[in-house]
Amino acid sequence: MVEEHKEEHGEHHHHPAPGMSGVHKLLVGLAIIQIVLLLFVAFKVSGSGATTQQAGANAPSAAAPSAGNAPSVNMQALADDDAFLGEEDAPVTIVEFSDFECPFCGRFHTSTWPELKQKYIDTGKVKFVYRDFPLSFHPQAQKAAEAAECAGEQGKYWEMHELLFTPGVQGGVASFKQYASQIGLNTAKFNTCLDSGQMASEVQKDFSDGQRAGIQGTPGFFINGQLVSGAQPFAVFQQVIDAALAN
Repeated sequence: MVEEHKEEHGEHHHHPAPGMSGVHKLLVGLAIIQIVLLLFVAFKVSGSGATTQQAGANAPSAAAPSAGNAPSVNMQALADDDAFLGEEDAPVTIVEFSDFECPFCGRFHTSTWPELKQKYIDTGKVKFVYRDFPLSFHPQAQKAAEAAECAGEQGKYWEMHELLFTPGVQGGVASFKQYASQIGLNTAKFNTCLDSGQMASEVQKDFSDGQRAGIQGTPGFFINGQLVSGAQPFAVFQQVIDAALAN
């Protein structure tokens, strides 16, 4: 716009073309400016649409996927040998990639998980697998994941899992060791496991598998191969699970 303004002033020193009045010339100039403005606005709107679409795709709580998508991952391989609840041969498998320090994961755990467990896991319809995806900007997440794995070595994975979400990970390693005592673990064995980093490679494997499968944030779920991202309400899980059960 600045360039057009300079050109207008430059033309002021030239004699107008024969037969063209000053008013006519002004109107032509205004028309040209209006066209340039319209082209500029159209370009910006087009660019904004692409930016909004990209931002939506990267949002931590993406919209529920459409039902009926073909499985894109090998669920048996994705489940690995990680801790699970439910029947081994349940018709639907859910693999969650999660971070104990993630507030969205905490929201899922408190608002969606209880009903999901009651209606689908406890009834034998869903096998639910939990895998670790500790985010680097959560300082307690890595050791919290290791703490759960160390508790699993003594058969108390889900008891530790519950405490890591409620009351939570704010106290760090000291709190995790208190939780171990609280749920009746051999604390000496647990402390050695946690302090030595014995489970660090296991946690890293979960993270790497999640990345390869397309997980970009937490929580992320695969339901019989279909990705559900974010702390979605129970109704979203119900829709996808029921569609999988009907197939």
